[in-house]
Amino acid sequence: MEKEELKIVNKGLEDEMELSGYRLCRWKLALVAVGVLCTGGFLLLLLYWMPEWCVKATCTRTTIRDAQVVLLRSTDEFKRWFRAKVRVMLAPGKNPYISLDSKTATPTANGHMPRPSDTPAEGFIRKYAEYQPVQIRYFTLHSTKYYWNDAIQNFGVLTGLEDLGLRYSGLHSEHSGGLSQDQQEYRKLFFGVNEIAVKVPSLFKLLIKEVLNPFYIFQLFSVILWSADEYYYYAMAIVLMSVISIAASLYTIKKQYVMLHDMVAAHSIVRVSVCRANNEIEEAMSTDLVPGDVMVIPSNGTIMPCDAVLISGTCIVNESMLTGESVPVTKTNLPNPPPGEKGAEEDQVYSIEEHKRHTLFCGTNVIQTRFYSGELVKAVVVRTGFSTAKGQLVRSILYPKPTDFKLYRDAYMFLLCLVGVAGIGFVYSIVLSIMNKVPAKTIIIESLDIITITVPPALPAALTAGIVYAQRRLKKLGIFCISPQRINICGQLNLICFDKTGTLTEDGLDLWGVQRVENGSFHHTEENAYKENLVKTHFVACMATCHSLTKIEGQLSGDPLDLKMFEATGWILEEATEEETSLHNRIMPTVVRPPKQLLPEPAMSPEQDMELYELSVSYEIGIVRQFPFSSALQRMSVVARLLGEKRMDAYVKGAPEVVAGLCKRETVPPDFSEVLEDYTKQGFRVIALAHRRLESKLTWHKVQNVNRDHIESNMEFLGLIIMQNKLKAETPGVLEDLRRANIRTVMVTGDNMLTAISVARDCGMIPPQDRVIIADALPPKDGQAAKINWRYADNPSKLSGKPAVLEEVQISLDDKPEEQKAVEQYHFAMSGKSFAVITEHFQDLLQKLVLHGTVFARMAPDQKTQLVETLQSVDYFVGMCGDGANDCGALKRAHGGISLSELEASVASPFTSRTPNISCVPNLIREGRAALITSFCVFKFMALYSIIQYISVTLLYYILSNLGDFQFLFIDIAIILLIVFTMSLNSAWKELVSRRPPSGLISGPLLFSVMTQILICLGFQTLAFLMVRHEPWYETWTPESDACNTSIHLNISENMTEMEEPDEHNIMNYENTTLFYVSSFQYLIVAIVFSKGKPFRQPSYKNWPFMLSVLSLYVFLFAIMLFPVPEIDEFLEIVCVPMKWRLTMVFIVLANAAVSVLVETLVLDVVLWKLVFSRDKQASYGVLPAAPPPQGGLDWCGSRYLPWLCCRRRRVPKARYMHLAQELRVDPDWPPKPKTTTEAKPPSLPENSSYQIMSTS
Repeated sequence: MEKEELKIVNKGLEDEMELSGYRLCRWKLALVAVGVLCTGGFLLLLLYWMPEWCVKATCTRTTIRDAQVVLLRSTDEFKRWFRAKVRVMLAPGKNPYISLDSKTATPTANGHMPRPSDTPAEGFIRKYAEYQPVQIRYFTLHSTKYYWNDAIQNFGVLTGLEDLGLRYSGLHSEHSGGLSQDQQEYRKLFFGVNEIAVKVPSLFKLLIKEVLNPFYIFQLFSVILWSADEYYYYAMAIVLMSVISIAASLYTIKKQYVMLHDMVAAHSIVRVSVCRANNEIEEAMSTDLVPGDVMVIPSNGTIMPCDAVLISGTCIVNESMLTGESVPVTKTNLPNPPPGEKGAEEDQVYSIEEHKRHTLFCGTNVIQTRFYSGELVKAVVVRTGFSTAKGQLVRSILYPKPTDFKLYRDAYMFLLCLVGVAGIGFVYSIVLSIMNKVPAKTIIIESLDIITITVPPALPAALTAGIVYAQRRLKKLGIFCISPQRINICGQLNLICFDKTGTLTEDGLDLWGVQRVENGSFHHTEENAYKENLVKTHFVACMATCHSLTKIEGQLSGDPLDLKMFEATGWILEEATEEETSLHNRIMPTVVRPPKQLLPEPAMSPEQDMELYELSVSYEIGIVRQFPFSSALQRMSVVARLLGEKRMDAYVKGAPEVVAGLCKRETVPPDFSEVLEDYTKQGFRVIALAHRRLESKLTWHKVQNVNRDHIESNMEFLGLIIMQNKLKAETPGVLEDLRRANIRTVMVTGDNMLTAISVARDCGMIPPQDRVIIADALPPKDGQAAKINWRYADNPSKLSGKPAVLEEVQISLDDKPEEQKAVEQYHFAMSGKSFAVITEHFQDLLQKLVLHGTVFARMAPDQKTQLVETLQSVDYFVGMCGDGANDCGALKRAHGGISLSELEASVASPFTSRTPNISCVPNLIREGRAALITSFCVFKFMALYSIIQYISVTLLYYILSNLGDFQFLFIDIAIILLIVFTMSLNSAWKELVSRRPPSGLISGPLLFSVMTQILICLGFQTLAFLMVRHEPWYETWTPESDACNTSIHLNISENMTEMEEPDEHNIMNYENTTLFYVSSFQYLIVAIVFSKGKPFRQPSYKNWPFMLSVLSLYVFLFAIMLFPVPEIDEFLEIVCVPMKWRLTMVFIVLANAAVSVLVETLVLDVVLWKLVFSRDKQASYGVLPAAPPPQGGLDWCGSRYLPWLCCRRRRVPKARYMHLAQELRVDPDWPPKPKTTTEAKPPSLPENSSYQIMSTS
């Protein structure tokens, strides 16, 4: 069969995959079946773990068109494999959007499928009997169906109406009428049920999946082997531990599934009213909705069951599920261009991303609707099920990317090394046994047993214990974790991204003051506008009318800025009721008026009618038309009319620079820029107001159709409103702690750029003396290439007029104090638009920018995720702290995401903090570091435990002996399990230090530590083994042996001779006893040596359960060694040795302890550990510390002379960001100079760089 090149599905998306086709092969299947029988089912397990091996072992390659099975591989750094079965569906047509002629259909009783027993497809085919059914091939992966597309000769996803690339006019003309019942049923074949189905797997399924983990399979193998060797006690202990571990894991996984299911299931199935093609409205379940259906939004609101675009009426929606901010948003209907303008600029192609203010998203809460002249509020369904915004969020939670962490990769490498060591022992034991003519059964059991000794089956439980303890400590700190494996990764975080609003700052804005303009110059600043003398000014009228507030259940709600601004006037807002609205047309206005106490009271003449008097006193403004706030235009405007006036007024509010540009020059004060800069530097959010009296020819009806550009011109500048967004009290302190710990901080916000920069300065993220360079990127336009304009945000303040030398800007890789230079620091700031342009056109510049990028403003949720991925691509360990579902993607993608929200964000985020401020971040990092060091300790200890036992057994195999069952049991349970579960209890060190733990096990200090301890243990065990054989009293032990020459021993010997059969395993001998004692002490020695305290964990002496366990075991072992107890000796199968040899063993143990402690603390901690950290110390943050850290002299000496000793004068940095920093230090064109432009080179010029820098003035 011909092979074809790999196809790509989901091209350019996060889940992009390579796809190849396969067909089942009978002879391969037969071979695999034989292999499974021969290996006792192990081959089946191997194929289960390796999907690509499974497909290649059972199938042959074919074209994708003819494939029965498809093999997919993700194109990201993880290169994960997936397999999927290709299925076939019968349908009347290949395209869900074609129109089916219902007249050809077989008549049915009520328009429904004729036989309830049919599947939907069969019933539908029967209904359309005259159509030739078409076979449609598809496969399902991660809750998404991929259909075969003949046009592109590949599989693709049907997302919804957007596939058609519809324009505004097309949506109104072709899709506003609704679908017929038959069309709806036909589309449902393709799009399926409109439901985000989170199936909670049964406990049995979860159990099978968990038990088939390679570790548990190995444990099962070990247990069977031990049972065959009659070593039942430890087998039972391991089974018990595994059962507890599996039960805890199942409970956690099941709980997460139930939580996610409950979150999704809440209000996901509702009854909806659907418009059919014959203009009838019928009730249906939301599960039956398909793209193209027209649903009627009820006036009392609903939870949206799908993504839909409004085609008539307006809605007020709470989008906290998506944006994290429970601020009601007004959604307006999609414009319907007049027939003459179709195809013009007004008739754009509809896109969910670009036209969010016309789109109602799945899961969001429609609070109320507005309709006019009895018209229904209608929306066309665009996406359903997992294709919706909420569906994609849930899918990303259900199928997350794997956590790529060096520790776990290294752990597998380490285990492979242990397997290699076990292999050597396996061969050694077989050869030795054959040479000594040992029975075959014993050879098999003992040689396999050496594998279970070398690779400890208790390792998963031991590693899990440390994480469980860390999770418990985090819970006490108010941090809840749904992904425990991430705790270790948090110990490596060296860059934290923070959302601004609600995270660094308080949620709301406060009005700080107003500054009006009179006669072209600024008036003095006033605290508020609630004054009698201002009530009838245009300034206050603009504050009272220019907003998008609405009343919901009698309460004013809307954007917090609008709310604060309106409340500052003290005015009252009144909206037309539904009855009034239905009686009039759509120009029934919202009315605002000041409270009566603010209005001056005119005298009433005796002849004046009371009604006329009230009319003359009333001062009301009706809002005739509203042009909603546009982030692209950075402004909003309204047309209003004062009661009794013939002419109308236009009011505008928005970004000061934008509003000033719309005003007559003479009305803008000459010092406008200086005043504005002064406020923004202080971190205030400034809004400008403007006004214009409209021409009398603009009637109410004309205003409804006038273009907004016509209204928003020739304005008169009214003044500024100054709002304050206060920092949370904890923010500056926490950021300072992170800075001292060399952890970089970055702000990622949806707010304005200048405000974000000023907040970054206020909270200490950008020190006052540092420069901020704004990268203003413009997309290609009119044949010109994309370009970036560089400019300074402001002039940094210089302390005492001297250049600041607190920190160096470059990432320094040399610690030599004499080379530290005063280099000015700089930070890049950019908007979401610029970020998008740079990502697309300046790929190789992007990584350089994120190296010093501190402020990312106006960032969309998906851009936040992209930024996290870019930072990860230069080898940063990225944390993300946010408070809303708009941060969900970034929270999930970051190495450690922590949500300050109890909403949906907490379902996607690995960590959720009950404390609504960023003080949880250093706590999480401290606990992460403690957990990581604990994992290293446990891993090293378990590795040493295996090797020590392996050395003992290998030495004893030499004399055809072994450790006894109860000796194994004592070591494995009384020593190992007790130590492992208590050594993990050390809590985190009280403060964050400026260095990080190593990220993997395969690192210099850790390997040195393990290897030296192995050699020490090997040396002392071998020494003891050889010494005992050279003792003058030594002989091959028999029950009659009398080395002690004591009556106790004789009694034991007599008892044993009478009661026991000859020792067939040759357990009882002098070598066994010696190695048992020495190795038992070695376990305790390495436990103490490896149980490190500061700077990441509390010292071990504060961990009282561990200290109590170790001391108890020491006392017990010394007691039974120096003062034998016959019962214990008999139980542990220990033989009696002379007191002189017992004292010799004490000296061997003490010497072993001294050497181990000396090597670990002096050689490793003082020399090698410092050397490694001297390389990493600056790497995390990219700056030199403001003050020398503790033990700086030692660090300096180590970093200066040890590399020389190792012949490594210049090290190439491992992390990509460090490598980049090294390159930028010698780049004369970096950072870009202000008032220069960087242009993207055309793709036709294949050069190293994709951009060129040009100076422009």
